[in-house]
Amino acid sequence: MSVRPAVAHDADFLWRILLEAYNWNGEQRFTAEQLAAEPHAARYVVGWPRKDDFGIIAETDTGEPIGAVWARHLPESEPGYGFIAPDVPELTLGLLPEHRGRGHGRALMEALIQAAAEGVAPVGRLSLSVEDGNPAVHLYTALGFTRVGRNGNSDTMVLDVQTCPTPLKNPQFPRP
Repeated sequence: MSVRPAVAHDADFLWRILLEAYNWNGEQRFTAEQLAAEPHAARYVVGWPRKDDFGIIAETDTGEPIGAVWARHLPESEPGYGFIAPDVPELTLGLLPEHRGRGHGRALMEALIQAAAEGVAPVGRLSLSVEDGNPAVHLYTALGFTRVGRNGNSDTMVLDVQTCPTPLKNPQFPRP
């Protein structure tokens, strides 16, 4: 597996990964059409990439995309599920089901955290929302995310990028 920055032509794949993230438990709770029609969901991808967006794509050795993580600043008037503040981008992470449980999610997250810390406009904090029962919470906690709030059946978590306790394994990752 290798990682690279997400670019404009990755928008369709980000929609696919958003669907995987929403259907994280293996059940088809949402369809692609439902997500595109739901403003809270669509705001994570519509218009990708905007000026402050950044993300990472994971690919197989043959260049086939298998997962993605991206961060987007959302305005207070259109918050996401893990909204903290307009200057704290909210991230979305997902992998195709057949590639889960192999450490790819961790590699994606580490690359995104590095991009946040070293990007053209470094980011101090990242936020996310994770539903009850989603095993990804263990990854987020291991990377230093802490719970700061609750929204329905989900926790809002934040990472202080500069004090991230986990050494990054992708020190040569290209800047977005």
